[in-house]
Amino acid sequence: MRCMEISQSPSELYDSRFVFDLQLFADDGGGEKTEEPTAKKKSDARNKGQVAKSQELNAAFILFIGFWTMKVLGAYTYREIAAYATYIFGNLNTTVDTETVMRLFLGIITMLLKTSFPIMLAIMVIGLAINLVQVGWNFTTEPLGFDLNKLNPINGFGRIISKRSFVELLKSLFKILIIGLFLYENLKDEILQMPKLIYLDLSMSMVQIADIIFMMAFKICAIFFVLAILDYMYQKWEHNEQLKMTKQEVKEEFKQMEGDPQIKGKIKQKQREMAMARMMQEVPKADVIVTNPTHFAVALRYSDGMRAPEVIAKGQDLVALKIKEVAREAGVVIVENKPLARALFAAVEIGGTVPPELYKAVAEVLAYVYHLKHPYRYAG
Repeated sequence: MRCMEISQSPSELYDSRFVFDLQLFADDGGGEKTEEPTAKKKSDARNKGQVAKSQELNAAFILFIGFWTMKVLGAYTYREIAAYATYIFGNLNTTVDTETVMRLFLGIITMLLKTSFPIMLAIMVIGLAINLVQVGWNFTTEPLGFDLNKLNPINGFGRIISKRSFVELLKSLFKILIIGLFLYENLKDEILQMPKLIYLDLSMSMVQIADIIFMMAFKICAIFFVLAILDYMYQKWEHNEQLKMTKQEVKEEFKQMEGDPQIKGKIKQKQREMAMARMMQEVPKADVIVTNPTHFAVALRYSDGMRAPEVIAKGQDLVALKIKEVAREAGVVIVENKPLARALFAAVEIGGTVPPELYKAVAEVLAYVYHLKHPYRYAG
């Protein structure tokens, strides 16, 4: 079977060799990042560990849970420390040897674990929970990778004087100022009451001091929560600003995801050529070619056991001419029937069967073909 040849004009040949993408000359806003980040950009940044997260929110919750746990477990902690202190002072007259030192050391470790472990556990749990709420489950090792640029002193100096460092400095100064003013306003009256504690026993004075400390701590936590929420909103905004893209970056990403239009066009053209070649290989197997005669050509095949005749090839204009050329070389009968050719071309896809409304017309054509092939069998 000969390959189909399609001649090209000089202008078509020139266009196929030199392709100009006018989008490259479009104004991209001077390279400014004006476009919102795409879903792929956000996903790539997340995989690299670049997420919007407020450390202030973590600190606020950790501070609150830490003081709350200490307040709840205050009586228990006091009893444990007092009991161990009583034990130590009650055994000061014991001979100091290795066994005694080891026993005291293990006792201190046990006491610290019993009093501080619940607080540390609560802080760890709340820290993980807040991170999970802010970021979600995102396991990645990329931020831990070794990067020589991080050792570059010039880059390090650039990070020190960067916009982010300046903002962090302002945040720290603002927190110190706000909390300092708050502590001054609330403690200036309490300080005047401190000398009266010398007339109370140790336990009562410690209770009052603890009440003052926890009252101030929870008020500071409330201020921290307000600052943390504002910081979280800022971190979200800053993260989005960092991920913003230029118009050219959006175009390049679209090309990567959808494929270059020129490459996709070539792939589709190659697929059409392969489909055309497969279809032309089926034409010699046809029983008849129904034509328009110049605009349409439909190849039909029918054998015993088939529910209805099958369309094995069809084409229009140049493809129709090629189908008829292959059919003539293979000796396939070509029948001109304009209405039937148009109807078959419009109603049936390649590989489909003739619809019932065209049975009669197709049967007449097949009967005519069989009569030509076997004139004596159908003479009567």
